[in-house]
Amino acid sequence: MAEKLTLELVTPYKRVLSEEVDEIQAPGTIGELGILPGHTPLLTTLKIGELCYRKGGETFHVAVNWGYMEVGEESVSVLVETAETADQIDLARAKAALGRAEEALKRLSPEEKEFAVMEAALERAVIRVQVGEKPGR
Repeated sequence: MAEKLTLELVTPYKRVLSEEVDEIQAPGTIGELGILPGHTPLLTTLKIGELCYRKGGETFHVAVNWGYMEVGEESVSVLVETAETADQIDLARAKAALGRAEEALKRLSPEEKEFAVMEAALERAVIRVQVGEKPGR
């Protein structure tokens, strides 16, 4: 059994990271997933959320936006629409987006088409702020 996992994190625009890691936690659409070396192979969907990985004694945080995760024998491939590591997040911009989404939702009713779009924007902004405020930026 492998002692490490190879984590590949990719968006449609670029490879965000390729690392040898000890553990991964990901926001599955039906619940949080914890992946360790030797995990049973699987394919699952991911929702907007925070993906964390541990490398040695250090934990790293990434804001992800909808996608898929495939767990293989010794590797994990994550394909998402967007991914931002904590140090890539402009915290002021993320907080401004959070404020805009909150204001828009106050003006909209749940029956309006834009309501679901603004709910998703709010969720993305909340995650970006949470990840951006993590220590070690």
